[in-house]
Amino acid sequence: MTSGWNWDGFFDYLFNGYLLSGAITTLWLTLAGIAGGLVVGCLLALLRLSPYRWVSAAAQAYIWVFRGTPLLVQLIIIYTGLPQIGIKLSVTESALIGLILNEAAYLAEIIRGGILGVAAGQSNAGRALGLNSAQVMVYIVLPQAIRIIIPALGNSVNGLLKTTSVTSVISMEELLRSTQLLIQERFMVLELFTVAALYYLLMTSLWDIVQRRIERHFGRAYRNIAIVDGQ
Repeated sequence: MTSGWNWDGFFDYLFNGYLLSGAITTLWLTLAGIAGGLVVGCLLALLRLSPYRWVSAAAQAYIWVFRGTPLLVQLIIIYTGLPQIGIKLSVTESALIGLILNEAAYLAEIIRGGILGVAAGQSNAGRALGLNSAQVMVYIVLPQAIRIIIPALGNSVNGLLKTTSVTSVISMEELLRSTQLLIQERFMVLELFTVAALYYLLMTSLWDIVQRRIERHFGRAYRNIAIVDGQ
């Protein structure tokens, strides 16, 4: 009985240039999605914390919509729906806009949670020193909030690395789409999907190492405080 697994095909595609190109596309989509999501997410978080109810409600409505609907549906609306009202975007533009807008909704809540996690006494102390609200946020609240935000932010990067595969539905040639196109030519379904899975596993594992280093770096001061208190 012959095996259906093709080892030669597996090793041939393990370092295939086309799949590597798809993996690189996945990486820059992730970086762009996180960077753009952080910018929009910071703005949304600040709007959610606004004392003006209508401003906070508008930001909350955005977050509700984008967290409550699938990214797949959002991408299809952006790529195939918007042209019906005269807004035509390329595949790359649609993928980037969809990932950024979707990721921003999640990052906004992470950032808001980090800001609220800083004791109110810290802000009061800053104002007592004569700092205005913006200075209190920049110099006192955000530096402390970062330590709270980083673990969740790291998990978002890990998740987005895999979520980029959804953009394949609008023909974005990231790793999954590249794999699917090769399968249509070579018909080695299991081998190629296994290679793709290994690529995703490698990227998420490397990011896990980076994330741990970042968390140790920002948590170093707090560990030193704990050691001093322990003495």
